[in-house]
Amino acid sequence: MKLYYKPGACSLSPHIVAHELGLDIEAEQVDLMKKVTASGADYLQINPKGQVPALVLDNGELLTEGPAIVQYLADQAGKLIPAAGTLARYHMIEALNYISTELHKGFTPLFAALFGKREEGVGEQVCRDRLKQNLALTNQKLSQQDYFCGAEFSVADAYLFTVLNWAKYVRIDIADYPALPAYLARIAERPGVQAALKAEGLLG
Repeated sequence: MKLYYKPGACSLSPHIVAHELGLDIEAEQVDLMKKVTASGADYLQINPKGQVPALVLDNGELLTEGPAIVQYLADQAGKLIPAAGTLARYHMIEALNYISTELHKGFTPLFAALFGKREEGVGEQVCRDRLKQNLALTNQKLSQQDYFCGAEFSVADAYLFTVLNWAKYVRIDIADYPALPAYLARIAERPGVQAALKAEGLLG
């Protein structure tokens, strides 16, 4: 399998999952501005959506969208995710959707504002306030348990770790949410997370 990624972007999540599972996976960096891969390929020919992550399976089929990719990878190894059809699995899907729609997408307009691309009719402060509300809810949950879905690391934590690390780029101080810095430090110590960060050039 081959994963296309941009360092530190949401594609870090499946990269972490792949390393946590010890899967044999190739990874290639993408320049999202130019839509060109590190090897010089036209990325739009690989993934017409033009975004990361994208996973090309051994049979050549393309799978996109981070929450779908991490579930697929975890199912290959039978780890980091509850069994399909169980209520716990639906709670995991619930968690991935929450991170995707309320946290990940909460950062999007703030990143856009950094580059002078404010969305019509959407005030930056409104977006910040909404994101902070969701960070407070996340903080509350992580003050009661070590990981986002309970007592064990899961695919949801790979995604949440990735997204929470964006806070510093948009001037949100996660120290205002005491459980979050401790959570990030705990996840960052994992060998699989360290390996993914190093592979993306995010560690010295």
